[in-house]
Amino acid sequence: MFKGFTRFLQRPGERLKSLFGSQDGPAVSHGLQIIPRDQHPVSRRQFSEPALKVLYRLHNAGFEAYLVGGCIRDSLLGQTPKDFDVATDATPEQLRDLFRNSRIIGRRFRIVHVRFGREVIEVTTFRGRPGDDHGTQQSQQSEDGLLLRDNVWGNVEEDALRRDFTVNALYYNIADFSIHDWADGIRDIESRTLRLIGDPETRYREDPVRMLRAIRFAAKLDFAIAEATEAPIRELAPLLLQIPPARLFDEVLKLMLAGQALATFRLLREYGLFAMLFPEADESIAELPWAEPLIERALANTDARIQEGRPVTPAFLFAALLWPGVTQRMARLADDGMPPIPALQAASQQAVSRQLQHISIPKRFSLPMRDIWDLQQRLPKRRGKRAFQTREHPRFRAAYDFLLLREEAGELDPGLGAWWTAFQEADEHEQRRLLGKVDADPAGTPGPRKRRPRKRRRRASSPSGQDG
Repeated sequence: MFKGFTRFLQRPGERLKSLFGSQDGPAVSHGLQIIPRDQHPVSRRQFSEPALKVLYRLHNAGFEAYLVGGCIRDSLLGQTPKDFDVATDATPEQLRDLFRNSRIIGRRFRIVHVRFGREVIEVTTFRGRPGDDHGTQQSQQSEDGLLLRDNVWGNVEEDALRRDFTVNALYYNIADFSIHDWADGIRDIESRTLRLIGDPETRYREDPVRMLRAIRFAAKLDFAIAEATEAPIRELAPLLLQIPPARLFDEVLKLMLAGQALATFRLLREYGLFAMLFPEADESIAELPWAEPLIERALANTDARIQEGRPVTPAFLFAALLWPGVTQRMARLADDGMPPIPALQAASQQAVSRQLQHISIPKRFSLPMRDIWDLQQRLPKRRGKRAFQTREHPRFRAAYDFLLLREEAGELDPGLGAWWTAFQEADEHEQRRLLGKVDADPAGTPGPRKRRPRKRRRRASSPSGQDG
């Protein structure tokens, strides 16, 4: 796994002897295990220069300064850390005075963003226990236990035990380069176990988003969720309905754009969380045989693009997730006599309106999403200049990829996707030939427009009431 611990991790049933229980091992105080620099593989060379600047400036100003959470966890797992979060005893106001390139954000949970060009280092003040008396510092909970405001400062031990999972309660001390493990996180990394700190039901009620984080980390790290940690999730899943849609949008991006979207989707469905995020999609999966294959193929394609370092857009993912519901609404409107184009527009609006009650979708994503849907009605229409006009549409490529997904999932019979593939790759002569095949109405393509028969003039009726 990771250097320095390899010989211990090859024996998973054995304790990490150099870290636990040896006479010259780490100091232990109130559950704290301090792992000296020569007993762990985490190096400052793995950290970004801005992260080190923040740590050293805090340390030189007399404050405690730790790198904490995912960057330490990922470093121990042999992965390249990406996001660097700093924890300190400096208050947000002191941080703002210390870093001119910083700003305080958030009301429910105040943090400080220190910006270095395009990189942002997130700095948080040690959190205390929300139920304690902290004078003017503010903490507020709802009757259901939801933390409405959490701006109570504490010490590093209180901060560690306020974090969600044991593997995220690992602190890298810039003063001596040691790792402070407050909740047996190293042991859970060894056993590849995701475990909440504290009583799981209480912690989920404090912040239901922790259920989504459990799924995200389990999928990302390929960890098993501890039995006590997973036990309340199905029952408490409806608590997600308390979370503002804008916050859930950010969480969904983390879930779906980390390279494990397909595994994440399956876990969300297994624990009853997907229905809280995408209720209409969840209902459609039970009714349309092609809905789940369509969504899974879209998620698998997204994972593949991320692994290849290619760009992805949330608009395409949302288009796939909401499309089954759109088609069901469109069919009902068509049954009521509405023409196809107005039916699609009305169905799209209805589906998006319902989804916005659960997850916000900014217009920079919802408008391209609807373009992808609209083009599904234009792609079959290829006569004359229409094929060239459709190909020049800025969302054509996404709509074409979406069409292929629909065929692969079994919503559409194959044929149209292959035609568009050939048309894009063809030279001018071959394109004319392909357009000619459309005019000739081959199998699987629309035929030429049929002229409406002219109404014949009625002749005078015969005395018997029949035409002569």
